[in-house]
Amino acid sequence: MVQRIPASGLTGIGGNFKNLLINGDYLVWQRGTAAATVTASSTLGTYLADRWQTWEFNDGTMTQEQSALDNDDFETTGQRNALLVKCTGTDTSISAAQFAFISQIIEAQNCQGLKWGTDNAEHVTLSFWVKSNLTGTFTAVLRKPDQTFYYIPKEYTINSANTWEKKTITYGPSDGNGDVLKTSGGAIDNNNGEGLWVQFSLSLGSNFHGTAGTWGNAATSLGTSNQTNFMSSTSNNFYLTGVQLEAGSGASDFEHLPRDVTEMRCLRYFVRQKSNDTASNYYAAICSGIVSGLSQVTAYAANPVMPRTERSVAYSSNVKIYGGRAEGSSLTNFDITSMAFYDGTFGCMIQPDMGANSLTLQQTALLYFVNDANAYFDFDCEYLSAGTRTASGGS
Repeated sequence: MVQRIPASGLTGIGGNFKNLLINGDYLVWQRGTAAATVTASSTLGTYLADRWQTWEFNDGTMTQEQSALDNDDFETTGQRNALLVKCTGTDTSISAAQFAFISQIIEAQNCQGLKWGTDNAEHVTLSFWVKSNLTGTFTAVLRKPDQTFYYIPKEYTINSANTWEKKTITYGPSDGNGDVLKTSGGAIDNNNGEGLWVQFSLSLGSNFHGTAGTWGNAATSLGTSNQTNFMSSTSNNFYLTGVQLEAGSGASDFEHLPRDVTEMRCLRYFVRQKSNDTASNYYAAICSGIVSGLSQVTAYAANPVMPRTERSVAYSSNVKIYGGRAEGSSLTNFDITSMAFYDGTFGCMIQPDMGANSLTLQQTALLYFVNDANAYFDFDCEYLSAGTRTASGGS
């Protein structure tokens, strides 16, 4: 008998998929692995490793990239990859409303096994490996947006510079503020919205200083006044790997899932189709369609997994249309001037427009990449992404 592995979510507290986080070992990097600048924004984080955002809103600059761990690091951490964040421009005096952090947002319906909002609300334990040249106090934060918005910062210390250290932090439903998670305000909605944020603070202004180890219901609880300022020097780096959030009051060994399972779970939130060849006259198909207007093609692409919600699309300049003319006519590439996109549960309809009345109705056409190893076509339904829509289309 074949056992179906769910693309996302827990099969039971303490069982398979005990880790509420996806890609905590940084296996999947659809957007690339090379150093990329973190976009300064107070409302949107920058994705690179799948499911992970890095946020930067201050007067400095940061990059993020994949760090492939050598055998010594692998022997210590049990991981082959890490997220590496670097300070590339300093802000030695973080103002009140400024911040920098790393986060993942966990889908709400994947948090239901925690039973928050009931008398049986579970503890959760966060474990991770961290390394930095910068020693001092840092904060790891849980944020719960549904019902009453609760935050809890807890401090940990990086004791030795440039040394991998494993940290374990447990968050209880009654930490510092009564039984807040056992009340109706502690509940997490059973839907595809934001369930829990896991946040690793790097720099925080005074507007966000809360009380360590205490659930608060204001955005002032994103860290503590003891938070080290990662933006203080361009020599600063921060490595993170083996990140796991699980039910219970103790940390178990990191749950290593097969790569293909982690990839499928990531595809629920983001899919990048890309070309990998620069050879002359190289064409890599995205999908095929039929001419539905003198300058328009209607194409269909199947979803690899059920998307979290309705997606948006983004594409590079070397995505073009080929064909779409009557038999005997010369075929050519057409630049895309605009694109309509209609998403559904099992697939999506794409309507690129060439802006020129050059096609023949009901002829076939191909949406494809042309001679560009960096060309891409993205389907995006991540949280707080530049392309995220608010309409619901997934489940």
